[in-house]
Amino acid sequence: MAKIAYILLCHKDPEAIIQQAEGLTSVGDCIAIHFDASADSAAYAQITTALGDNPNVVFAKRVSCGWGEWSLVQGSLNAMKAANDAFPDATHFYMVSGDCMAIKPASYTHRFLDENDVDFIECNDFFESDWIKTGMKEDRLHYRHFFNERENKALFYNTYKLQKTLGLKREVPKGLSMKIGSQWWCLRRRTVEAVLKFVQERKDVIKFFKTTWIPDETFFQTVVLHLVPKEEIVNRTLTFLMFSDYGMPVTFFNDQYDFLLSQDSLFARKISAEAHDLKDKLGRLYSGGDVELNLTNEGRVLHKFLTTRGREGRRFATRFWERESTIGRERELLIVVCKKWHVAKRLVHAAEQATGIRSYAYLFDEQDTAMPDMGGIERTLEKRARHRRAVMRLLFERSFTDRLMICADPANVELLEDFYSDRCTTRMLELACSFDDEYLRGHAIRTGLAGPTSSEDTIKRIVPTIRMDFAYESNAVRDRNYPNFYSISDRNEPEENTMQISAFMDVTEDKAREIAHTPFLFAD
Repeated sequence: MAKIAYILLCHKDPEAIIQQAEGLTSVGDCIAIHFDASADSAAYAQITTALGDNPNVVFAKRVSCGWGEWSLVQGSLNAMKAANDAFPDATHFYMVSGDCMAIKPASYTHRFLDENDVDFIECNDFFESDWIKTGMKEDRLHYRHFFNERENKALFYNTYKLQKTLGLKREVPKGLSMKIGSQWWCLRRRTVEAVLKFVQERKDVIKFFKTTWIPDETFFQTVVLHLVPKEEIVNRTLTFLMFSDYGMPVTFFNDQYDFLLSQDSLFARKISAEAHDLKDKLGRLYSGGDVELNLTNEGRVLHKFLTTRGREGRRFATRFWERESTIGRERELLIVVCKKWHVAKRLVHAAEQATGIRSYAYLFDEQDTAMPDMGGIERTLEKRARHRRAVMRLLFERSFTDRLMICADPANVELLEDFYSDRCTTRMLELACSFDDEYLRGHAIRTGLAGPTSSEDTIKRIVPTIRMDFAYESNAVRDRNYPNFYSISDRNEPEENTMQISAFMDVTEDKAREIAHTPFLFAD
């Protein structure tokens, strides 16, 4: 009978990880856990303490993971090796995340794998298929990506552009047919052993993939098809997952238990962190006996219908297929509000360097804000504004963090109202700036209210109006009495601003002082 070694990649929510591991191992299966080395050490200690005595749990050598990096593949390989060494009787290795849950009983899953002596992994042709819908495609492979796109956007894109300018295009390793697909696979033991052996022997391939972008979507997919006969591979994932038109993962809620059971898959991703009833039911399902199943596999058809034709019929409860209506209760959004965009950018850059809090500047006000590829939702300001909570939720997930900082123009009160009404924790820091006539004159020209050749009389009439408008916007924000509101000013000494920055970012006074003393912080 099949015995599964689950490969779990995770970076947060220790209680959920412990519950997941205990549930999957309760029927004799086993699990290898890779917990991101850059995540909370206390959380990792909590997991190891709770599961350390479980003979069916092993912990992989940890690496610090970044989205789109080789580190995600390395963490997977470390967990595969740990599971392969610790569980010699495991017949299958199944990749899951902390957001995955079984949607079939263990008895069904084991029987299914016994009856299908194949590897389940998506392996579409990288160059010919349309698996990549938007954004960078061939250049993921043809150019070397040394920097993390989330943490070092400027370096990532500048080195990429430099290579293109210098003609430093490279070819894929000889003998490999590049494939792409979902990272959620289920492989037989002999395939895993072949992959681990390949990793030791083909250092040239490893070197290549270490500088590709998003290799977790290409490495295993390419190597498995290289090592295993095509007729022994089923080009699909056994994990039920879907994405909206804009690349947002569909999340499942309490009222979708029967729906999930009807899908022709073994696991589902993603289960909402707030769907406690659904989690309890699915947890009992895996360790329980056989249940009667009616496999309709209607999920993707229904999703297409509901997202293209609206909510006609309302077959399910009001939240079904809703595109991420909340950023997330466990997350913290820091908003820097300032009319002088260059000042706010200067501050968040200094804060990112000093504290490590990731930031995305004026993403809802400025079209050219550097953002990751998110399936097209990031392409225009109109799309970002229309799906702003979805944009923020995806940014949190792509950044592997529960704290993000953005900048907003004080005129964008609708944005502030929306985020403050969300279940996430929202904090705001106002950067109060002085505006002399010369700055307001420049603002009038930059925004098209006046031209370089406008008469002095025209400028004199416009400047006071702009000054009043700026004051009105600032007062409109203050008059709403938002909680967690802080303010610093160019009229204050840096030491006066330090305490406000410290409280806003929840950092030490020394870190806040370093930010407050940023050279030329308020300079025009």
